[in-house]
Amino acid sequence: MTDPRLTGRLDKWLWQARFFKTRGIAAREIAAGHVRVNAARAGKPAQAVGPGDTLTFMQGRRVRVVRILALALRRGPAAEARTLYDDLSPQTPSREPGTPEPRAGGRPSGKERRSYDRARRSSLE
Repeated sequence: MTDPRLTGRLDKWLWQARFFKTRGIAAREIAAGHVRVNAARAGKPAQAVGPGDTLTFMQGRRVRVVRILALALRRGPAAEARTLYDDLSPQTPSREPGTPEPRAGGRPSGKERRSYDRARRSSLE
């Protein structure tokens, strides 16, 4: 007979893998329908997931696609969390073409900000 598949809660795994700061935030995102498991919308935070499952969700403005490699026993350091998944996310350019390089000093100058705004308006049209 085959061994039963090891599974865990979806919200707990997302929190342990450090995709969300709290388990409550992960549960809210799942309940709102923003997380997909194997291309199907996750119905509840307690949905069972395990190694081999593919998750798709938004993290900020970035679409994340990850394959679960292992389940965790605890929420450990970031280096340990990275061993739990394989990142399949499409690579996105850091900036839109035509936008100027940001300064190293933090806040942009007025001239740079106007340049960003112009580039943004032209990309939306």
